[in-house]
Amino acid sequence: MCEDCGCTVTQTSVKDAGTVEVLGRLLDANNRAAGHNREHFNSHHVVAFNLMSSPGAGKTALLEVTIEALKSDFRLAVIEGDLETDNDARRIRAHGVPAVQINTGSACHLDARMIHEALHDLPLSKLDIIFIENVGNLVCPASFDLGQHRNVVLLSATEGDDKPAKYPVMFRAADLVLLTKMDLAPVIEDFDPLRAERAFRDLANAAPVIPLSARRATNLEPWVAWLRNEIARIRSTQAATQELHEPHHGHHHSAVA
Repeated sequence: MCEDCGCTVTQTSVKDAGTVEVLGRLLDANNRAAGHNREHFNSHHVVAFNLMSSPGAGKTALLEVTIEALKSDFRLAVIEGDLETDNDARRIRAHGVPAVQINTGSACHLDARMIHEALHDLPLSKLDIIFIENVGNLVCPASFDLGQHRNVVLLSATEGDDKPAKYPVMFRAADLVLLTKMDLAPVIEDFDPLRAERAFRDLANAAPVIPLSARRATNLEPWVAWLRNEIARIRSTQAATQELHEPHHGHHHSAVA
């Protein structure tokens, strides 16, 4: 699947200058589109979170409980990325929240152009938060900026605690790591939350690590508190930037004699 979207054009596969040029053009075009998306988010005071993980780590289940925790205070929407089906989008809509499904076909990640197209189906002026649920993959999504403000990476207890060491690019990009399905951790011998966090810290990333269980609604408060804090910080920056660029009216300068 990676051949279709250019993900195989990495430093380990570079053979000549032409390949480097292809990689550069691919990422440059994506970054321009991501910047455009971010301008849209900021101009509408919308905060965007990109959720990334391997398949089955619990992104949709987490979004379901998060929506219930936040929807009384914020206007929410979700962009869902999957190769096929709209199963996850239907689950989100059942909570009364708009969800746009992106089916990537054979592409193993979302890119900024896909997000831009999805934004045409969302009323940005009537939203506060957009959650982007990326395609389940611990490799390619980390390399493609979508215009989001924060990256949240999920690591489930069922995956083993060595994933940060095996997939460092993804975990280095994280602004927050959620250790999910922690209700299963006591019966899984190859997962220790302390080992998982130690492997993450070995990447020199000081971002928070929060263990929780969406299904059992265990330890969700720190996650929701983190979201609220980041929303406030980002909105403050958006407001300050807007004020900086708005023309100041009512200031008259006298001519110098």
